[in-house]
Amino acid sequence: MISLLVVFKRLFQAARRGWRDPAFRGLLILAFTILVVGMFFYRRVEGWTLLNSLYFSVVTLTTVGYGDLSPQTGAGRAFTIFYVLIGLGIIIGLVTQLASKAVEAQAERTEQRQKKRKTGE
Repeated sequence: MISLLVVFKRLFQAARRGWRDPAFRGLLILAFTILVVGMFFYRRVEGWTLLNSLYFSVVTLTTVGYGDLSPQTGAGRAFTIFYVLIGLGIIIGLVTQLASKAVEAQAERTEQRQKKRKTGE
């Protein structure tokens, strides 16, 4: 349980670090926007609740795909094709940026520890 908390702490630290970077910030805003667009589209076209629509959008763009919800209308299916092709690239870009920021933070922590050891000796 503690290791899970450490992972989340580092994830949020990486996100905070990334927020300073305009490319990361743009991807984060774009990812949020595409999730909101999907949520409102599925609400309107498929008649799902906002929560189910958001759930489907997240599950689809993270490629989890439980299969408990699926578009039943032609418009919903057509939209989903383009939604996945566009949204997946955005989500992958965001995750790549987030991982990059986490690696940078880890490298800085390692460097700081090494400096402390050298000065402490």
